[in-house]
Amino acid sequence: MLNLHLVIPEILLAVSASLLLGFGVSKTKNRAPIVRLAAIVILLVYAVLGYALGSQDGEAFKGALVADSFARYIKFFIGVAAAAGLLLAGNYLEREKLDHYEFSVLTLYAVLGMSIMVASNNLLSLYIGVEMQSLALYIMAAFNRDSLRASEAGLKYFVLGALSSGLLLYGISLIYGFTGTLNFEQIAISINETGLTLGVVGGLVFLLCGLAFKISAAPFHMWTPDVYEGSPTPVTGFFAAAPKFAAIALIARLVMGPFGDITDQWQQVIIVLAAMSMFIGAIGALRQTNIKRLMAYSSIANMGFALVPLAAGTVAGIRGMLVFMTIYIITVIGIFACILQMRIRDGMVEKIGDLSGIAKTNRGMAIAMTIFMLSLMGIPPLLGFFGKLFAFLPAVQADLIWLVVLALIASVIGAFYYLRIIKTMWFDESEHEFIVPVRALSLTSAISAFLLIGLVLVPFIAKSGQNWIAIAASSLS
Repeated sequence: MLNLHLVIPEILLAVSASLLLGFGVSKTKNRAPIVRLAAIVILLVYAVLGYALGSQDGEAFKGALVADSFARYIKFFIGVAAAAGLLLAGNYLEREKLDHYEFSVLTLYAVLGMSIMVASNNLLSLYIGVEMQSLALYIMAAFNRDSLRASEAGLKYFVLGALSSGLLLYGISLIYGFTGTLNFEQIAISINETGLTLGVVGGLVFLLCGLAFKISAAPFHMWTPDVYEGSPTPVTGFFAAAPKFAAIALIARLVMGPFGDITDQWQQVIIVLAAMSMFIGAIGALRQTNIKRLMAYSSIANMGFALVPLAAGTVAGIRGMLVFMTIYIITVIGIFACILQMRIRDGMVEKIGDLSGIAKTNRGMAIAMTIFMLSLMGIPPLLGFFGKLFAFLPAVQADLIWLVVLALIASVIGAFYYLRIIKTMWFDESEHEFIVPVRALSLTSAISAFLLIGLVLVPFIAKSGQNWIAIAASSLS
């Protein structure tokens, strides 16, 4: 049965994106602001729609997609992150003469792909979701056609993305060839009945390598610094949030679903990806002078931290990953809201040294940026500390203490470049005159900073959030 009522959020995105595309192209007058506002509203409706429809679980399109608490949780934050990204992009796009309606439509299609990814219950729907997201992101990376850096970023992302797609397809073909099915439940049944074969293990490794590219986990991270630096800043902020959450959620569904009974086979791959990502990201960021490249390496390291609880192969590990990624998304949105405010008379600020003395000219933004940096470091009582705490505890319980020790060492290395940004803002002499920030950007960074502090101070909200995450994680067991 199709069970279309279970995929109403996806239908909303598909229909809305198509209608907005027609609306935008129907007149010569620039309708980008109207399309963007409509897209923001649609994304917020999409975010809450799954919970507004109730807690109906089931399968749609004959098992290709699944509706459960895990998918609804991820979709909520994907929708909110994408809406925040569009809100932050508005002023930048208008100022840089890039305000075209296609940007908002591409965002909707990218979120539709992510939504299919996190609800996938079939290797074919998994691939369709990944490719739908990727095709939209390739264009968004090169959205500034007059910029050589943006064109280079889009081309690099496309070429290396094609490589990851090849890995995914080869892995899918191996698994299908050795199990005779694409459905997640049937794959698990086949493995239990016929036993584990070398072809299935090989297919799983190729699948994980292809998805590791999507979360920029080392050694598949080579595209990240150049794409982050070359893409328009709002696109970089979007890349750092929603797509990462969707891809790592897909990895969690894959390893805990059809391959949940062979943890010892995929655990080694996850551990290697986590360890390499943490150290390559942390060490690579030490030499960066461009703040967008620094955030690229920071995201690589943080994806390593997010993989640590997944390596445990337990429901507690899934819960730890969800806690960590939720806090990380809040932090990243706030950081890029601040970066988009850092504009001087000569243009956008991209060098870390250009932040010197900003505490004297814009104390509020310096305080917000400091909170975000301290949260990424994991300093209590900010939420970033609890994110790492919940991420590392499942690994300790699974006797992966040595992996947690490596994570702590990488965190200490990472503290250096976060503290360098704080030191530059508060103690170096100002070299530039900063332009008054946009109210929407200031409001977004203030909300993100408040969430990183406020949720710790309000036990009821924190407890409700933990219960929400626990229900989402348990649906994968």
